[in-house]
Amino acid sequence: MYTKNVHGRSLLRAAFVGALLGATLSQAASPEPAVQVEAAVRQFLAEQATLKGLVDPAFELSFVSRAPVPAPCPQAVAVDAMETRYLSRMRFSATCPGQAGWQRDWIVRAEVSAMVVVAATDVPANRPLAEADLTQERRKLADMADSLPALDAAIGQASARALRAGQVVQPRFLAQPVLVKRGDSVHIVARSGPVEVQVAGEALESGRRGAIVRVRNTSTGKIIRARVLDSAVVEPESMAGSYSGQSND
Repeated sequence: MYTKNVHGRSLLRAAFVGALLGATLSQAASPEPAVQVEAAVRQFLAEQATLKGLVDPAFELSFVSRAPVPAPCPQAVAVDAMETRYLSRMRFSATCPGQAGWQRDWIVRAEVSAMVVVAATDVPANRPLAEADLTQERRKLADMADSLPALDAAIGQASARALRAGQVVQPRFLAQPVLVKRGDSVHIVARSGPVEVQVAGEALESGRRGAIVRVRNTSTGKIIRARVLDSAVVEPESMAGSYSGQSND
């Protein structure tokens, strides 16, 4: 009887250990929701960084709030991005499927840094940016869309705001510089075969490269529509592509 009881207790103990081991293995196979949420956030940020063309991005995450989880999930937890407009406060939803499942929201703060274009020196507003004005440095980004990954994207454009040395060049403030201003004297150029003709004109409107503006021929007084090609250089709209870029002056 004693042996039987011991054997019975041994079987019971073995069953308990087996159940505990099974539960441990089950939990190991399904990571904690926090781990899965963090992995999903990092994947989302990596995909967005690739879309924005960021160079060497890095991410640091912290949980602003963690929702209490009622029970371990026997299946893989599904994580969905709910609100991602602001990196400082993103909301992700973790869902355990099934009848006994649950759904909880997690608030995550992300710090994103990357190599971006910054001003190498102080640059006044509305001046075309040259390569010497720019460099690349690692910066923390409040918005992945409001930075430039390469110098070529900024060279030749002008910032509507003055730039300080070390300041991130933001694409929302960049535009082609105004090459022709209303009242400026301009060259009206036209080319036919090997012959290029230039006449003096007066701009009646301001315009950036490629813009169509009204120009008065100062010799004849005739007003024409012309395309802005360069600083103080336009061509008749009807003769697109005729300008060679060389001046007879």
